[in-house]
Amino acid sequence: MSERQLDLFSDVEQGVSHGSSQFMRRSPVSSEMDDEELIAAIPESSLADCCILAAEAGRRRLSAAVPALATLCRRFAGFGSRRAVSEQAAAFESLAAIGGRHAAHVVSEMIERAVVQGPTLQNAVRAAAQLGSPLSPDALRKLLRHAEPGIRAEACRCARPLPELISILVDLLDDLDQTVVTSAASALGRMGRIEARPILKSLLEDDPSEDVIDAVSSIADEECLVLLGRIARSNSALADTALSGLENVDDRRAVTIAAAIRRLQSSTSDRAEAIG
Repeated sequence: MSERQLDLFSDVEQGVSHGSSQFMRRSPVSSEMDDEELIAAIPESSLADCCILAAEAGRRRLSAAVPALATLCRRFAGFGSRRAVSEQAAAFESLAAIGGRHAAHVVSEMIERAVVQGPTLQNAVRAAAQLGSPLSPDALRKLLRHAEPGIRAEACRCARPLPELISILVDLLDDLDQTVVTSAASALGRMGRIEARPILKSLLEDDPSEDVIDAVSSIADEECLVLLGRIARSNSALADTALSGLENVDDRRAVTIAAAIRRLQSSTSDRAEAIG
């Protein structure tokens, strides 16, 4: 066996030999490369340059870089069972920034084929959620039941309204990790499942966010509408989101509350102009 052969199941950081590559001999200045040069450099770049090149591809939103980023991910398959692989993490962040169907399918493939594992799996699932990647029900079941809370929370954002997945999400409402509980409740709310209402209502009162407001809109009861109205009348950064949420609720009371807030805003604006 060659002394240079890697133990794929070790987390010891080791270089991958590409001795003939020009990219090992010089560090590229990614911002000075044209798109074709940048894409060509990504798969064979040195370990020190992978993250820089991947980040630049994401910054430019280079859809043509998606295959190269997939190759970069596969290059580190077998690593990362106990520590994050920064090169794969950078590739997933870039894929999420680039967006599009091709990037979404690449991320699905990396997860389904276990190209990514360990701590970096959370980066992959986060990218899948952002891209709307088409993960299989079997993969989603495993991710929703993963031992790592961060992965469970991200997986909730990927879940689809299938009976078997809804059942797991309902179970996750009792998860010991609050981030998982919030993510599961938000996912169920967007699916129109009233099981999430008590938790979403509590979050509206104590810890509102754009995701919570969006999730509660389809299952809001009168108490939720009042809470949304309070947020919409406030000076918080969520006021406009809450008002839009009210206007998206198919309920006469929501229409009445939203109209009253719009009138109040208009009156306040008129007084401010008069004073000015």
